[in-house]
Amino acid sequence: MAGNSRRHRVVVIGAGFGGLAVVKGLRHEPVDVVLVDAHNFHTFQPLLYQVATAGLDVDDVAYAIRGIFRRQRNVEVRMATVTGVDVTARTVHCDAGGPITYDTLVVAAGAISTSYGVAGVGEHAFPLKSAADAVALRQHVIGRFEAAATDPSLVERGALDVVVCGGGPTGVEMAGGLMELFTKVLAKDFPQLDVRRARVVLVEAGPRLLAAFSEQSGEHARSGVAKVGVEVISGAGVADVTPERVVLTDGTQITAQTLVWAAGVRAHPLATTLGVELGRGGRIVVDADLSVPSHPEIFAIGDIATDRDQPLPQVAQPAIQGGKHVARQIATRLAGRPTETFRYVDKGSMATIGRHRAVADFPGGQRLSGFVGWVAWLGLHIVYLMGFRNRANVLVNWAWNYLTYDRAARLLTDEPTRRS
Repeated sequence: MAGNSRRHRVVVIGAGFGGLAVVKGLRHEPVDVVLVDAHNFHTFQPLLYQVATAGLDVDDVAYAIRGIFRRQRNVEVRMATVTGVDVTARTVHCDAGGPITYDTLVVAAGAISTSYGVAGVGEHAFPLKSAADAVALRQHVIGRFEAAATDPSLVERGALDVVVCGGGPTGVEMAGGLMELFTKVLAKDFPQLDVRRARVVLVEAGPRLLAAFSEQSGEHARSGVAKVGVEVISGAGVADVTPERVVLTDGTQITAQTLVWAAGVRAHPLATTLGVELGRGGRIVVDADLSVPSHPEIFAIGDIATDRDQPLPQVAQPAIQGGKHVARQIATRLAGRPTETFRYVDKGSMATIGRHRAVADFPGGQRLSGFVGWVAWLGLHIVYLMGFRNRANVLVNWAWNYLTYDRAARLLTDEPTRRS
């Protein structure tokens, strides 16, 4: 690492949107930064559903962390899993390498999928929180079609059928993407199979889809996914899951060999190792400046953090804005000034339903839908992708998919199709 050991050391746990924003914000500050993540790449999570539905490949939505900070001389990248934090000794412990001492710690470890205790979810469902999750789901879905092509009797046992649990943006985008994959791509790949019999069922425990959006956008999403062939069930959650069946809380049984779990998340388990106050979903409670009460040298941002009075949504923007804010507060403290209150600016919410269909809600009541919303969704995601190569690859893939209805990323490899 550039610099010397006498400089203020900032340890950042997590290379998601928030963690990267912190490190970038410290590029001109007189500090040494250690960025720790279990992977050596940053994942653009909003497009994981396209990896799962064969529209993109992993290297289109992931970018090497060391490449991001190649020119930032005050950064050291450590690929390791954090096993615990000793807040008294101000030390981070990892499964690889020695302990890392810090003057300031930023916890940006994000969130993981949670089953809410539903039987069978942990063993049989597919979450969508990581690149590995997306690849495993894609492998499984395509593998079911290959198996049914060899043994058509599997179709009756739900080999081609998918249940998507969770009517938020991830669930809506996943359901629409799967149906497009089935009808536009796999129907041509498997002419001997009656792919029209493949069901995609979107299950939402609440009364409507996209509960965080306006009612109009929720209704637009419901009608949009229905138009592409997705079956929508609202007002019932998942009660039990087996390898070949999904049982809903209202007693409905759906024969299906694939369950996509997009029903919710909880804070990364790292939060429990700090010995600090936790809020709903296991999130670290933070003060107005995003520091941890009784431990002002620790900040928590993004999905793993929560304000006691006004919890922020677990999406990218709060993490990005929080990361930039924390970088400024570290610099402010080094200059001997008091920290400032974090003020989140809501820039709106977007979700795509498929080709030419998307919804977007903005502050003040403005809304976009249909083709205009879809173009806005495409443009925003290109802007926030990391790296020119990734943007170029995604643009080329989207153009190819749009013109040909083809998807290239549908190879079966030897990678496992279940979570380890």
